[in-house]
Amino acid sequence: MGKTIAIANQKGGVGKTTSAINLAASLAVLEYRTLLIDADPQANATSGVGFDPKNIKTSIYECIIDDINPKDIILDTPTPNLFLLPAHIDLVGAEIEMINLPNRERMMKNVIAKLKDDYDFIIIDCSPSLGLITVNSLTAADSVIVPVQCEYFALEGLGKLLNTIKIVQTRLNPELDIEGILLTMFDSRLRLSKQVVDEVKTHFQQMVFDTIISRNTRLSEAPSFGETIIMHDATSTGAINYLNLAREILQKNNMTSLSAEEKNIDLNDNE
Repeated sequence: MGKTIAIANQKGGVGKTTSAINLAASLAVLEYRTLLIDADPQANATSGVGFDPKNIKTSIYECIIDDINPKDIILDTPTPNLFLLPAHIDLVGAEIEMINLPNRERMMKNVIAKLKDDYDFIIIDCSPSLGLITVNSLTAADSVIVPVQCEYFALEGLGKLLNTIKIVQTRLNPELDIEGILLTMFDSRLRLSKQVVDEVKTHFQQMVFDTIISRNTRLSEAPSFGETIIMHDATSTGAINYLNLAREILQKNNMTSLSAEEKNIDLNDNE
């Protein structure tokens, strides 16, 4: 049975979708069968792996609202072992339609229950909000990764998100763990970036991943080609960062027997 990881932060522009796409791709190239679920009405995860959301006729929306079997609409991506359950703009209306439904917070969980045995990992790209779709994603997940940008307002709103996670743990999903806080958009040239890293690690200690995602031009441009960073430039800093994150998650979940020397790929100043 696969592990379901939600990637969530109500702040936009923190590298949430970039992390969902490229963590999923990294797990896939490490030969773990991985499903990426796009649970964001903006459908950036869908376009980021090469599909035009305008051409998506059936999506996660129909699975939640109309009980369409998700197995019937999963798409193969160009990355081996990586599959997509797509989104489109109709997902915006799902929260309104779900309000009066019984067990409205568990609709996504019912969808994922049909898929868990088919994948080693299921990665959910949540919308940048704390609305009903995000609550559904957290209720369905085994754990959550919180991306935090290495900039001045990094901790703004983080307390609110952690409080939402605590409410979900208490009322809806007692099995939900925090997989880790992921520091993104790190710029080694800026003293501020280093200060944010120190502050987050001081506050949250063991909750923070060792892997830090650096700012990287190739990582930023990959979505415009509809490619994961692995497919776009596997030697770039961004690709190596996300491969290291995937390895760290595998080790944390006792799914690998890597030696200490193999834990991280040496960047060797690749760009």
